[in-house]
Amino acid sequence: MSDSELEMPGQEMSGQEMPGTPTKSNSLTFNQTVKGILEFIEVAIHCILYVRQIYPADLFIRRKKYDTPVYQSRHPGLNEYISGAVKAVGEELVLGNVDKVVIVIKDKEEVALERFIFTVQNMIDVESYNKDTAVVGAMNATSLGQYFRSFLVKLNMIEAQLGEMPHGDSRSFAVVLELKDSAAPSVNAAKETPPPWIPAVTQHTTDGAADKAELHMVRAVDTGVINLALAVQESEDKLKLIRGELPPPKRTSKGKGKERAT
Repeated sequence: MSDSELEMPGQEMSGQEMPGTPTKSNSLTFNQTVKGILEFIEVAIHCILYVRQIYPADLFIRRKKYDTPVYQSRHPGLNEYISGAVKAVGEELVLGNVDKVVIVIKDKEEVALERFIFTVQNMIDVESYNKDTAVVGAMNATSLGQYFRSFLVKLNMIEAQLGEMPHGDSRSFAVVLELKDSAAPSVNAAKETPPPWIPAVTQHTTDGAADKAELHMVRAVDTGVINLALAVQESEDKLKLIRGELPPPKRTSKGKGKERAT
């Protein structure tokens, strides 16, 4: 991990195909793969917030995506935040800089309880002038949608594996972006004020996970362009809370990465 962990603390999902989606039989292009992954991550974030009860259930509306029921936030501010976070992830993903996107669920003391870890791996190098050309051997849009459906089905049942969140604390979430060791965060030419990212709290990142944290694999897909895997990590702090043990002292040191500014 380098100076490359970015965090963004806590769009409507359309049932229509993304722009530029190929026909069912065509292989995906690099750009279509990126758009598809970003769209899925956005849908998954809404799903995670609903399933893990980060916000009241009546804040969400039932929709359908990838031929499976999903839940979407109805709060404009939250939707704007999620959409902005995913857009910022996309700016790094198209450059091949992204290692992991982490949705961290934390308590009121900023201690991580769960980390939903999306790991991406670029399988091929594509020149900018070829990013709208179909990749030979890549997955088509229909197959990719079927994989995303299987991801969401497992996410919707994740409570059976993880159990309920510990009671007694208000919870929030953050989006953490971990870049490859060789990558530096790209500079926003607009020079936003405040800046969109701030240094990530070490404990929110995968590097900050304790040895006794438990990792559960959810699903993985090889698109032929960018591989995507999803796992859920229960932090040692959460496991201690469940067992009725006192959590360790609050850790608020900053990591080498960045965190989304509120």
